[in-house]
Amino acid sequence: MKNESFVIHGDICWSKNPNSLETIQGAFLVCMEGKSAGVYPVLPPQYTALPLYDYKDKLIIPGLVDLHTHAPQFAFRGLGMDLELLDWLRNHAFPEESKYGDPDYAGKAYDLFIEHLKQGPNTRIVIFSTIHVPSVIILMDLLESSGLMSMAGKVNMDRNCPDTLKEQNASASLDATREWLALCSTDRYTRTKPILTPRFIPSCSDELMQGLGLLRRDLNMPVQSHLSENRGEVEWVKKLCPSSGSYSNAYLDFDLFGSEKKESAPTVMAHCIWIDEKEIALMAERGVYAAHCPQSNANLSSGIAPVRQMLSAGVPVGLGSDVAGGTNSSIFRAMSDAIQVSKLRRPLLGTEEKALSLEEVFYLGTAGGGTFFGKAGMGYSGSFESGYEFDALVIDDSELAAPFALSIRDRLERVVYLSDNSNIEAKFIRGKQIHL
Repeated sequence: MKNESFVIHGDICWSKNPNSLETIQGAFLVCMEGKSAGVYPVLPPQYTALPLYDYKDKLIIPGLVDLHTHAPQFAFRGLGMDLELLDWLRNHAFPEESKYGDPDYAGKAYDLFIEHLKQGPNTRIVIFSTIHVPSVIILMDLLESSGLMSMAGKVNMDRNCPDTLKEQNASASLDATREWLALCSTDRYTRTKPILTPRFIPSCSDELMQGLGLLRRDLNMPVQSHLSENRGEVEWVKKLCPSSGSYSNAYLDFDLFGSEKKESAPTVMAHCIWIDEKEIALMAERGVYAAHCPQSNANLSSGIAPVRQMLSAGVPVGLGSDVAGGTNSSIFRAMSDAIQVSKLRRPLLGTEEKALSLEEVFYLGTAGGGTFFGKAGMGYSGSFESGYEFDALVIDDSELAAPFALSIRDRLERVVYLSDNSNIEAKFIRGKQIHL
């Protein structure tokens, strides 16, 4: 399908807000020049001349958004799942990431990663790569040609990591970052955007963090990192940054924790498990996104993020697969896991907070994460509201049939829990069909 203006007919489901679903059976979804022109029970006359693609009885939903994953870790997903975070990094993540100094290896590994993503339900992805500039460019080139929308970051690390991944010093790390950014011109990339990526405070010296903060301000760049994933990590940061008072304040001290200016490029922090009320309030004040990664948090014994508290405080929240801490790249899996772990907070932690609903996690995995791309200048996505970029999935859920009538909401819930990367009949990003 080459024409970016067309109509899709089917059973349509999307979110306007976290608390409800919009569903219309046998409706018409209009794409005009790569953007949604809305959903209609009857096709308006001004659109009747457009090509019509009939997906009768198929479920049509927005593309899913992954706010946190690690491209070089895809190669070893499913390994080391009996370890906790810091041991897992030492034994699996760091040794694998060291291999990406070889561009040939990186090309082969990243090609497998991208082909996998194309087959799945995610249409937009925020990605960690490694410290190696040539390999980061290989990843971004592959992402650009894939049709996916993405942000990818060259990782910064100059302390507390293996020598094979340790940049010589802060100056060398910043020079390599500037070299990478010089290659990321708009002539080269229209669907892939660079994002500043200090791995986390323990692996970045104060000088390096200060330099990245200057880059963020000078270039108005988005930022991704990790926050309070593991109790041991939190204690480590207290020792490294004793004057900051909290892990969040340590990022703030380096000007890498969002901004008071709403027009500034956003920051996303993965995990946010062991944060207190003051940190949650600071995230809301600064517009810092939380990427909730429930499968990874369970696999690495990290804990359960206080998503309900963050949502109630006004923190923008999306979902992340966190491959390879998470073994499944599908944000459908992140949705079901988010519900599951939220239900465990009451018996395990003694809270009285309400568990997350299907409506809420569907919003987090679509429009909630899609706003991050919008604020980063890559177009709002994840909803079929008029003006949103046209990212859509056509799901053939016929094999999930039941001997009783199912509403569209019922069908969506079964897809979330049962489909993972399967049942996708068609996938559109910015109005262009991705060939599966």
